[in-house]
Amino acid sequence: MKPSLNLRQVESFYSVMRTGTVVGAARLMNVSQPAVSRSIGLLELRIGYKLFERRGRRLVATPEGDALYSEIEPIYGSLDRIAQVALDIGEQRAGALRIACLPSLSQSLLPRALARFLATRPNVSVYVQSLPSRQVADQVATRQFDLGLIELPLSRPAISVEPLEPSMSVAVMPAAHRLAGKRQVSMKDLDGERMVLLSQHSFLRHQIDDLFSRAGVSPKVVLETPHSVIACGMVAAGLGITLVSRWAALSFVGPNVVVRPIREEMTSRSALIFPFPGSRLALAEAFAKDLKEEIRKAG
Repeated sequence: MKPSLNLRQVESFYSVMRTGTVVGAARLMNVSQPAVSRSIGLLELRIGYKLFERRGRRLVATPEGDALYSEIEPIYGSLDRIAQVALDIGEQRAGALRIACLPSLSQSLLPRALARFLATRPNVSVYVQSLPSRQVADQVATRQFDLGLIELPLSRPAISVEPLEPSMSVAVMPAAHRLAGKRQVSMKDLDGERMVLLSQHSFLRHQIDDLFSRAGVSPKVVLETPHSVIACGMVAAGLGITLVSRWAALSFVGPNVVVRPIREEMTSRSALIFPFPGSRLALAEAFAKDLKEEIRKAG
């Protein structure tokens, strides 16, 4: 008939095996020495054989004790690992984070923020999906993602919105373009230029059209797209000049593409969004903090 084992007695046995003494086991378990000795004695009584022999102040396992420990050790080792994982999750050092991000922030700002975030969290895994802002909001609202990065303005039920610092817009052009030598570009400089612009529904496009109108400028729009990264890719291919947020432009700077500030004030507005109502994932909060710090550092 199988003996009915008490978990406290098994833990006492495991602790003595790890420390080699009743004193060490008592400290490990935060109990008294007599409590450990009593548990070991009761365990031996239940299983019907000796687990230890006393040699001076130390307890030495019998062959049967060694055999029992070899079965118990993997179980307690797994519990130790689970305890460490639980601690790491609580301190944002482990776990999984799901991020949905609009394309214009997915190639520059997001990678920088994630590099900062993961530098101290080697056991955290991250899943990133790039989507238009409205789809990002839908996915976050239904809790398919823990947080999202969107372009403002945007309103939707079941999300909370935290605006980020506005990003100045810039002119992106081929390095061989006549305006590439200027330190700053104005709207008047773009009169008659071939332009790759964001499509009409973009808030940034509304600002661009308004500034063109005020300056009495008539650029030649050769291509429109809803995505800043596509616009920058077209510029890299020599199709014209585009006006996008600084974050969208940064990943395209190179031998063939230059970025110049715009004299007129024109900003892109973005935000972090979280599912609402309900508590936020601690990892999502930690990432949001690192993202804001990366924006602040970039100035």
